[in-house]
Amino acid sequence: MPAPEAAKPSLLRAINLRTTFELVHTGGPVAAPHVVRSTGLSKPTVSEVLGQLVDLGLLRRVGRTSGLPGPSAQLYDVNPRAGWVLSLDVGREWVRAALVDLTGAVVGRCATRTPRTTAKAVISQLRNAAETLTAEAGISLDDINQVVVGTPGVLRPGADHLSLAPQLAGWESPKVIPAIREALVAPVVFENDVNMAAVGEHVHGVAQDSEDFVLLSVGSGVGTGVFVDGALRRGAAGLAGEIGFLRLDLGAEVRDGHRETWGTGAYESLVGSAAIVTLAREHGMSAANSVAEIFDAARHGDPNADKVVRIEARRLAHAIAAVAAVLDPELVVLGGGIGTGGGDLLLRPMADALASISPFTPRLEVSTLGVDAVIAGCSTTGLRLAFDRIFGSDTPIARTAIDLMKVREQRRGEETPADKSA
Repeated sequence: MPAPEAAKPSLLRAINLRTTFELVHTGGPVAAPHVVRSTGLSKPTVSEVLGQLVDLGLLRRVGRTSGLPGPSAQLYDVNPRAGWVLSLDVGREWVRAALVDLTGAVVGRCATRTPRTTAKAVISQLRNAAETLTAEAGISLDDINQVVVGTPGVLRPGADHLSLAPQLAGWESPKVIPAIREALVAPVVFENDVNMAAVGEHVHGVAQDSEDFVLLSVGSGVGTGVFVDGALRRGAAGLAGEIGFLRLDLGAEVRDGHRETWGTGAYESLVGSAAIVTLAREHGMSAANSVAEIFDAARHGDPNADKVVRIEARRLAHAIAAVAAVLDPELVVLGGGIGTGGGDLLLRPMADALASISPFTPRLEVSTLGVDAVIAGCSTTGLRLAFDRIFGSDTPIARTAIDLMKVREQRRGEETPADKSA
């Protein structure tokens, strides 16, 4: 077996640049001695690499250490305006957008009601959001390194259109993907919105300390985002977690052949927002028009609303039982509009129902990010992709963006200036 080739100088340089940059991104501002100690690189190499990163505009000098033994040292931190990520959350009710700089800081947000007319109207709204946020930041669409669109449904590998996205009119048309790319100018990737919410909770939310968890998102649609061994699991075709199509009725008719379109899944039709409103009307709440009204009535002691909540909780418990039997997660996070809007009402009856039908007892929690979960996940994913574009996609990654952001969150509260300059 031939000996492996030595790394080429250009590759080593790229590795050193990215490793050093990510170290500063994680814990900056830092001084050269800290970089030497953390990376194992020599002092001359670190000095050269830091200088190159400054020349490239990725790092900036931000003063010197003070109040410590010995001579002061130059401090370096990420230049926030060296790169930009645009995060878009396309939901049935709202389109949310956020622009983050290269440090991961949010520099602008906006939210508008989702048009119910055509896919073209939604795409126009995405363009307007992008133009608004970039104008406020004093940049153009061309300055954005990466756009991440969190959307219902999935873009299967090799496909030219979204699938399983009945919530948005015309959203599965092959014209949608190229139209969005053209409207937003910058490089665009499409991610399932529930997967992005799971990433957001893992990095910034209630699942930060969990390596094996499931986010159960319930709103106009329903789905799960799955983390196993600290990594998001997408499945062979990107369809992992699409439990809206789970069949709990074993006596359902089985058809021959494959459907071209699926519409609303069987389980989604039982637990989504439309199903809850229908259920409420069937139980004497004839004037109910929204899930929020039903939850509010339950909080004020309405017995019919309480019954609806308990039925919904039992139905959700059946899905958790099925998922837990396969994945055995330590945590199930309840998210989405219904999950976060009614989590205080649903958690206890869900836990009671789960205990009666399953030997699996994952911890149940409500999302702490709420409506911001998808945007948070898109931003984390976008930063990783932006780093890949800046340093080259073939450069080995020293840390994933998820690890970077988690460590940065921890160090903000733990490290002292002396730790970073020693």
